[in-house]
Amino acid sequence: MPAAGKRGSAIFSGFRALGLYSNHVPHVLRFHKKHREFYVVTAVGQCFHTFNVKKLGIVAVSNALPGDISCLSADRMLVYAAHGKVISAFAKNKEVVHTYEGHQADVHLLLPFGDHLISVDKESAVIIWGVESEDTYLQISFDKSSFEVSALMHPSTYLNKILFGSSQGSLQLWNVKSNKLLFTFPGWASAVTVLQQTPAVDVVGIGLASGQIIIHNIKYDETVMKFQQDWGPITALSFRTDGHPVMAAGSPVGHIGLWDLEEKKLVGQMRDAHSTAIAGLTFLHSEPLLITNGADNAIRVWIFDSAGGEGRLLRVRLGHSAPPTKIKHYDHSGQHILSASQDGTLQSFSTIHERFNKSLGHGSLNKTKAKKKGVVYDTAKLPPITTFASESARQSNWDGIVACHQGFLVTTTWNYQKGSMGVHKLEPERFNKNRALNVHATAVDISSCGNFVVIALSSGHIDVYNMQSGLHRGQYGKNTAHSGPVRGVAIDALNQLTISTGADKLLKIWKFKSKELLHTDSLPASPASTLLHRESGMFAIALDDFTISILDLETKRIVRRFSGQRGQVNDMTFSPDGRWLIIASMDCTIRTWDLPSGSLVDCFLVDSAAVSISISPTGNFLASSHIDCLGIYLWSNNTLCTLVSLRPLPADYEPSVVMLPGTCPSKDDEEEDADAECLEMAEYVSPAQLNEQLVTLSLLPDSRWKNLLHLDIIKKRNKPKEPPKVPKAAPFFIPTVPGLVPQFALPDMSSEEQSKVFSLGAMAQKSNFYLRLEEAFDSNHYEGPVQLLKELGPSAIETELRSLAPDMGGDIRVMQSFLRMIGHMLLLKRDFDLAQAYLALFLKLHLRLIAEHSVLMEEAGKVSELLEETWTSMQTIFNQSMCLLSYIKSALL
Repeated sequence: MPAAGKRGSAIFSGFRALGLYSNHVPHVLRFHKKHREFYVVTAVGQCFHTFNVKKLGIVAVSNALPGDISCLSADRMLVYAAHGKVISAFAKNKEVVHTYEGHQADVHLLLPFGDHLISVDKESAVIIWGVESEDTYLQISFDKSSFEVSALMHPSTYLNKILFGSSQGSLQLWNVKSNKLLFTFPGWASAVTVLQQTPAVDVVGIGLASGQIIIHNIKYDETVMKFQQDWGPITALSFRTDGHPVMAAGSPVGHIGLWDLEEKKLVGQMRDAHSTAIAGLTFLHSEPLLITNGADNAIRVWIFDSAGGEGRLLRVRLGHSAPPTKIKHYDHSGQHILSASQDGTLQSFSTIHERFNKSLGHGSLNKTKAKKKGVVYDTAKLPPITTFASESARQSNWDGIVACHQGFLVTTTWNYQKGSMGVHKLEPERFNKNRALNVHATAVDISSCGNFVVIALSSGHIDVYNMQSGLHRGQYGKNTAHSGPVRGVAIDALNQLTISTGADKLLKIWKFKSKELLHTDSLPASPASTLLHRESGMFAIALDDFTISILDLETKRIVRRFSGQRGQVNDMTFSPDGRWLIIASMDCTIRTWDLPSGSLVDCFLVDSAAVSISISPTGNFLASSHIDCLGIYLWSNNTLCTLVSLRPLPADYEPSVVMLPGTCPSKDDEEEDADAECLEMAEYVSPAQLNEQLVTLSLLPDSRWKNLLHLDIIKKRNKPKEPPKVPKAAPFFIPTVPGLVPQFALPDMSSEEQSKVFSLGAMAQKSNFYLRLEEAFDSNHYEGPVQLLKELGPSAIETELRSLAPDMGGDIRVMQSFLRMIGHMLLLKRDFDLAQAYLALFLKLHLRLIAEHSVLMEEAGKVSELLEETWTSMQTIFNQSMCLLSYIKSALL
């Protein structure tokens, strides 16, 4: 494997995941005494997220574990997470501080118990750990055939007692200090799924797989009351502690039942609280708030403030409940990502903060009925969105998003500002008589002005609609634009051209307004998808043979062909400057192609193939969605903040796997990887001069040399109109020194006025630059004087050059040395701009003096010859380059 392949991606590094909130693991509620605030912890794959209940804002994201989290638990200080056979303890909601290993099967139950932790695996082996020592305090092995542990709890006020529930239905009460079985409860002929302490001492709530809820007194082994739920097994139980005797029970279908414990009856039903099973359900202590989570990727907070008994939704954090199919940045800020999912919804995720997220809802043919019936019971519900186009230019006036639905002819409009489905359903009239035809929309694009939308169909038709009115404005081609399904359509930046590709292996360019066919080109294979970069006019076509072709709209020719993908191209995106084309394919790679050089500059593997990718208009983040992943993953662009050497990758390059953001390794591993990467890739240092045949300019700012000839004008312009005013004396007896800035006079300061005439002796002193020129006249090494001049400002340079004249304390010999220094700079062809500026100022100051001395005239003649020779060679190179550019341009046209 090449060394470059070991470092993953050179351009992109994982940043974080968006839209991930919950999975099937029950949440954990924590209370922070110092903050006086509740926090909810939910598992998301290999890490867990911590939210504050007050606003459901994310507080922390833990470091990733090697495997998916199977269960969570927490005490006052630590959060415990089990993955496989190992348990990890996290401090500060982030860092692993303890690891417990010893189970022979996967752990599925955890219970903190004072200074100990109780864990149960799927083989019914119970281990009690010392939290700090990580040692095993006690092991209890149950016979799985007769007592398979399915739930456990610590009854309140029962010292050292743990109650175990089994899949066989019986319960056992153990003293874990003496390792003794105290009592066995026969059960109710159904598996125990939940054990929960009630507000009353000795009384326990028991949820069964039969849907029965038993309120049982374990002290006297008496059943206080029974309830029956008709929605399947009990998945969670919780009791209100704010003065209302209400119990909430979760079900596998997403409903929540509310039971009055005094009247022993059902008082409320919260149907469809989640679209999947209720994973966790917890009432806040002494508050009328209920927190629920489920595998539908949602956390909800319900408040019970009405007389009806049912809770109303107070706060929610929800993402997609099914993997996204298409993502795209919405506006030019790059802060909002539109995402369409297999769950049928269109959502917007903010890269800044989750409070800016919004859901545009589920598509429906009749929105009014959908509001009355609800999304679950809506018979006119539209299928999932396959692709969409968006434009924010006229978003305040009318809809700015158009979406195609899976296997559906009608395309829908959506309004981002209102956060809902739009007013138009665009459907061509030609299919009104025969709706049984299997025709559906395949591609869509909106003009950059936001006024028009072009919709391509599987029948080969391409229609144009007005976004404001939804009226049909024409079609391309007499009957059909293509003889087969249209695979891609795009409108250029100026609404002059429309480009389409079809399954008939043809690429067609049309006039946007007149619908006239301008150009047709055949493709080597059927196109799968297309993408237009409007600013550069580059049109990317992904073909079914896994290759990419780039068409230049100006020349109407294929200018690049990229190959190497070993699977279907799922999505493409151009960098904002049009230099890179980033490709995601089914071979689980994300490749970056450099268009000017036509070479592959970056490639890395991900665990799950990327379905859709989009780079932000600012170029700082790449967003990706993946197969079987509910979130959107952000990758930061390293080239914006660090020096990245991009070189063409070799043909035998083997990419390495990069973990998805939000599931990245710990900081220690990242630092080791970064150190290894620094050792592998040596930083490129540019030499002082790349080519001795060319001239090299200095890197100094223009202000250092460009205005040397105009210093007299600048000084005249900046001359003050009136002399500076002397500030008023201090209002007390301390004497002050006159000047622009008031200063107190020192006690030992002499009161005699200093002479305003400059000392001629000070003027006659030789400067460092003058001395260096004298030395260089004999040694012929002029690098020192040049470096000194480069460090000076314009005024200081003028002063140094003036002082070279004999009447200013200089010498003809030093002036001759200065001219030699200019000749030396011209010979080396370095700092070409500085040499011109310094020579111009020198001639302006001392032209008459040079003409009076033959030595200086001779030296000036040599410099003139060097100037003419250098400029002649540069003029030749310029002419060659212009001739070559003219030839290439004429050949392309």
